[in-house]
Amino acid sequence: MVGSGKAIRLDAMSPPESGAEGGPVVREATEDDAQLLARLLHDFNTEFGDFVPDLPLLAERIADHIRRGESTFLLAGEGPEGFAQVRFRPSLMTGELDAYLEELYVAPGHRGRGLGRALLDAVVEVSRRRGAVHLDLNTSVDDTAARGLYESAGFTNREGSPDGPVMLYYERDL
Repeated sequence: MVGSGKAIRLDAMSPPESGAEGGPVVREATEDDAQLLARLLHDFNTEFGDFVPDLPLLAERIADHIRRGESTFLLAGEGPEGFAQVRFRPSLMTGELDAYLEELYVAPGHRGRGLGRALLDAVVEVSRRRGAVHLDLNTSVDDTAARGLYESAGFTNREGSPDGPVMLYYERDL
């Protein structure tokens, strides 16, 4: 696994497991966790001033994503205090599966305790288990904590080599 040496046991992503060596608890969410995930996603979007639908609608959408296999959600901490959302898609170029880390969030009062690292390590492990050979993500240039986490785990925003051009992420509402 990528990371700081704190192994995270996912044991076929079955019931909640304590992280090895007393690390954070990380588990795969089920439809029953949709309300918890909706609250965390609501808090995340609210913290950063982004639009978020009302909680019942958000929970319904999350449950639907889980039920249909469109997203895999991971929960971290006992509360839980953080979550990650990853999506999978086949690559036209390689024929292999790619993974996209759509969201990773740890509640403000729980940051700096290894939950973000545990979630990121679990995303990498789940992606590998699903057969993905590539994982990408994006974050704001101003989010130095997230950038530090991703870079320390081997992610890069350089194309082709460590001294390659900086890659940019663009978006547009339609």
